[in-house]
Amino acid sequence: MFKIQLKDTVLDLSTPLVMGILNATPDSFFEGSRMQQIDAGVKKAIEMAQFGAGILDIGGQSTRPGAELITEAMEIDRVVPMIEAIHAAIPNMPISIDTYHATVAKAAIDAGASIVNDISCGNFDSKMISTVVSNQVAYIGMHQTGGPSTMHEVQDRNDVIKTIMDYFFEKKKQFAAIGLTQWIIDPGFGFSKTKAENFELVKSIAALKTLDLPILLGVSRKSSIYKTLGVDANAALNGTTVLNTIGLLGGANILRVHDVKEAKEAVILINEMNA
Repeated sequence: MFKIQLKDTVLDLSTPLVMGILNATPDSFFEGSRMQQIDAGVKKAIEMAQFGAGILDIGGQSTRPGAELITEAMEIDRVVPMIEAIHAAIPNMPISIDTYHATVAKAAIDAGASIVNDISCGNFDSKMISTVVSNQVAYIGMHQTGGPSTMHEVQDRNDVIKTIMDYFFEKKKQFAAIGLTQWIIDPGFGFSKTKAENFELVKSIAALKTLDLPILLGVSRKSSIYKTLGVDANAALNGTTVLNTIGLLGGANILRVHDVKEAKEAVILINEMNA
């Protein structure tokens, strides 16, 4: 089973982990994840840890459709104090920085982060992968197409699973050539895909196991769920849990979620079924 190096420790994925989302932003799509005040962020982080989070993911740039793009300096100002405070409060908790900028990643690593969660898979910053390798941290790369302002635009494709697999096979070769061989893939639910493709992605998680890399699934409260159910993001927890459970049955290794307690319960139940 997968074990990923994190600075001076190891991320053990022999059982699925839950990654709790903390956004140091004013405009992320789910209001419940917005933690602009450090005290509130630390309190939420401790709560997530108590509910069973195995990773905390902190971001300063919203990636919702239509989000305002901020400078790297502003992103650093948002995330570094939060990371420092959470790392001090929960020193053994792996912290992930959600960014596609190498300078932000480096500042976050210096503040205590040990994972880089990059929605561009190295495409938006040519220095990202070398930064990850030189700092010996873990890396999550996501599938999407387009740039920072166009990554939610749907692309024409015949087979979304083949497209994702081809993409990551190529990335495996590119990254291995510069020293990154162990990393985590995120197939990109909700990014440059139709609703049907998003559901196909969850249904076909098992097919991605042939890439021989750990898989992160990030469906939490996204529009394909709440629009299908005729609700909004605030009422999308049950739908999120359903898709997370399907993903776990397919072999997902990490669930990236706003609601740690419910996701952890899904992991416990699936583990019990498979015992």
